[in-house]
Amino acid sequence: MAKETAHSPVAGDLRAPITPAGHTMLGLLTGVLPQVRSGAGDNDRDSTFPVEVFEQFAKLGLMGATVPAELGGLGVDRLYDVAVALMRLAEADASTALALHVQLSRGLTLTYEWRHGTPPVRALAERLLRAMATGEAAVCGGLKDAPGVVTELTADGAGGWLLNGRKILVSMAPIGTHFFVHAQRRAADGTVLLAVPVVHRDTPGLSVAEHWDGLGMRASGTLDVSFHDCPVAADDVLERGPAGTRRDAVLAGQTVSSITMLGIYAGVAQAARDIAVEMCARRRSEPPAGVRTLVAGIDTRLYTLRAAAGTALINADTLSADLSGDLDERGRGMMTPFQYAKMTVNQLAPAIVDDCLSLAGGQAYAGQHPLARLYRDVRAGGFMQPYGYVDGVEYLSGQALGADRDNDYMSVRALRSRTPA
Repeated sequence: MAKETAHSPVAGDLRAPITPAGHTMLGLLTGVLPQVRSGAGDNDRDSTFPVEVFEQFAKLGLMGATVPAELGGLGVDRLYDVAVALMRLAEADASTALALHVQLSRGLTLTYEWRHGTPPVRALAERLLRAMATGEAAVCGGLKDAPGVVTELTADGAGGWLLNGRKILVSMAPIGTHFFVHAQRRAADGTVLLAVPVVHRDTPGLSVAEHWDGLGMRASGTLDVSFHDCPVAADDVLERGPAGTRRDAVLAGQTVSSITMLGIYAGVAQAARDIAVEMCARRRSEPPAGVRTLVAGIDTRLYTLRAAAGTALINADTLSADLSGDLDERGRGMMTPFQYAKMTVNQLAPAIVDDCLSLAGGQAYAGQHPLARLYRDVRAGGFMQPYGYVDGVEYLSGQALGADRDNDYMSVRALRSRTPA
């Protein structure tokens, strides 16, 4: 657990939740942290997903933390509160935090569908949300296609669909019961349409890989999921419209689904800081100037990192609740501060962990040292969409320079996959 450096939490610093539901979630989660922490090293070494931990999450209602209370969940609806919980969990194990993020973010996005979708979408969302609240449903997302693969829906001739393709980097997959699969389909006129079929794990033709040898986040259950003529009912497909049509309104949903991950990498940086500072404090001699300089720099960057993330989260919470204005402007207003904060976190968190390795010395260069695990885990933040570093630079510079471009990375990917090499 992070060492408190102030007597009371400050708004925006990710020290404490801001709603009663957020406090309830964090209180329940805190009781599981010793179990998470004790298994983190072995799970990382063996790339083992902590199934027992997630069974405990389900018993406590944490798998339904972001499900509305009226559907049986804890009713956590603030992105800020979710990020606080993920930060605390990541201090014990970032892999577990990444996997839980998948479930919590899906609860938030499905709640929007339940409140604002068409009747079939609302029915699908309610069914899943109620199952999440009871711990019966673990809902994964499949975004990234395997190299050279286009995950695609084709008509089955009877009013439904067949899904074919392969997704990589699907976290929480070992226990996933439902998969939200970002796919494409062709309209009669050749237009590429975006769609998200929801596929149950028991669907014929769906297979989940058994092992993933990642650089970091090795216990997050991040696996490949393949689809071969998987039948999908028409009512289990969320239509997302044509690719290539600029709709910045979608940036709001992408922000909601991803911004709470900032808490994970803040938690990794905090955990590294606490380990390194404790090691320095145990030394009998007065710390030399170089050590004191590193410690001061680490705490300064950690404060900056948390402040940037906390402010972006508060901004996203404020705008996500307001559907009264220009929805494209709302989408940009949520995504742009998110990307400022993401750039900041992805630059400062690895630098903090690196300096903590310097403070610890050569003993931290052993593969199973906690700092070695944190050093590998923290690098994952730069690969998370939206956006990876290159696309993030394109987005932020485009906003500054008034570029007329499609900011929906799923739309851009879809069209790119259809372009001959």
